[in-house]
Amino acid sequence: MATDNWKESIKSQLQLRNKVEAHKFQDIIAQNTKIFKYANALRVENNQLSSHIDRLKVSEGKGGGNDSRYQEKIQFLEQKLLTQQEELTELHRRKGENAQQIIDLTAKVQEQEKLLQTRDASIAEMTKERTSLKAEIGMYQKSLKELEYLIDTLRDEHSALQMAFNALEEKLRTTQDENRQLVERLIKYKTKDVDRLNEENDNFLRKKYLKVQKDIEDACRDTSRDSVEEISEAYNIPLQETMLPTKCVAKIDAHDGEVNAVKWSPADGMVATAGADRKVKLWDASKGHVVSKGMLVGSNAGVMSLDFDSTGSMILAASNDYASRVWTVSDMRLRHTLTGHSGKVMAAKFLGEASKVVTGSHDRTLKIWDLRSRACTETKFAGSSCNDLVTVDSSGSTIISGHFDKSIRFWDTRGEACSNSIIFNGKVTSLDLTRDAKYLLCCVRDDTLKLLDLRMNQIVNSFSCDGFKVGCDWARATFSPDGQYVSVGSSDGSVYLWGVNTAKVESILKEHVSVGLFSRSAVTATAWQPYGTYLATVDRSKKLIVWGDQ
Repeated sequence: MATDNWKESIKSQLQLRNKVEAHKFQDIIAQNTKIFKYANALRVENNQLSSHIDRLKVSEGKGGGNDSRYQEKIQFLEQKLLTQQEELTELHRRKGENAQQIIDLTAKVQEQEKLLQTRDASIAEMTKERTSLKAEIGMYQKSLKELEYLIDTLRDEHSALQMAFNALEEKLRTTQDENRQLVERLIKYKTKDVDRLNEENDNFLRKKYLKVQKDIEDACRDTSRDSVEEISEAYNIPLQETMLPTKCVAKIDAHDGEVNAVKWSPADGMVATAGADRKVKLWDASKGHVVSKGMLVGSNAGVMSLDFDSTGSMILAASNDYASRVWTVSDMRLRHTLTGHSGKVMAAKFLGEASKVVTGSHDRTLKIWDLRSRACTETKFAGSSCNDLVTVDSSGSTIISGHFDKSIRFWDTRGEACSNSIIFNGKVTSLDLTRDAKYLLCCVRDDTLKLLDLRMNQIVNSFSCDGFKVGCDWARATFSPDGQYVSVGSSDGSVYLWGVNTAKVESILKEHVSVGLFSRSAVTATAWQPYGTYLATVDRSKKLIVWGDQ
């Protein structure tokens, strides 16, 4: 049964192939068939004629006659036989040509079939690629639609945000206009108040300073009297011999960070401190214990230096925010903000009268300010960062500044350039004058204190000892009120006191040095109470200590 199936299958496939291939050569095959039939007919007829000729020849031999009719018939038949033989030869030739033509056509058909197969394969590949491209196009079209939708969404969101931004911008502009108007009104009111208060202060201070200046000039001319006593009388300060402090009478945490400066008021027992927490604090230490009296705010960075005017009614502070500020002590109100430096302001002092101020900065300049016009009236270019400065005379005509380049410079406010300079072996961290302005104390980063006689501009003494090290670039050393002692803080938390005449260490105060390995803190500044009763010291660990002798 299986054998019949595959035979039938082969038969059907052969019939199908025959049908497909025979159709292409149908005309040639039909013509060839006709030629074969015609050739067979001629062959049969030829055979018949040959047989007939033979019979005629036999019958002619037998009859022995020369019948011309038979001769003609025989010639006719021979002639006909030759003609048919020629036709048969021609048919064989044409048959060969047709066979060769069939072979050539078959080869061409096979070549065309191969070409068709190649084209079919190419068409199939292209169809597959076309399908893939269609799918990719569909994907891209879908992505394009999603992107268009996303763009529309973002455009709508942008429009909404732009509208909100425009509304907020308009609101901000309105608020800024309102704020500007309020600030202008506030400045106007403050200006009126400041002008009124300044006018009152100027009238009061002018009279007092004229009297003080006259008394000091008279005292300087009178060589028969001691200059220090005369100055103390002119200021109504009962000068007495400074008592050497021996013990801590008060100790507090004065600020929230490092304490950089300390200064006593010349009028009462009030001491001011300033630190890295941007505040200036006032303390009452007149009774041997420290009580807070208030706090002055307004600085935007740490405060590095303090100074009172001669009456103690105003306090001046230099700050790291490139500015200096003046407050009135009585109401603790900020009166002036002096801006113009391009670096930290390390020192600021009243220049003779309370309406003039001199400041020194890291920007290598000194600036003189007039508080009445609220402007800088003069700038002196020092060429090096200024760490501290002092004013020599009551008129404020001479300024001495200490600098990072290891030198001190002398300035005459009536001139532009530096009039003199002295070079040390280290950076100058602080300057201080005796009350008679004859001696200048310089704290130098080579761990020494230098004493200069300003009448000769010469170093007359030097203070140093084992264990003493200057703790920072703004360490402040000071004279006692009678000029008999000098005090300065050390990096280990000790406070050293030397006798000016002996150049020996008279005392070392160690309250800043706490028990413990990591609790030491450098003492940054010292200040003597104007009556010589107390010594105030501050350090980098928030402490204010008041020292006394009982």
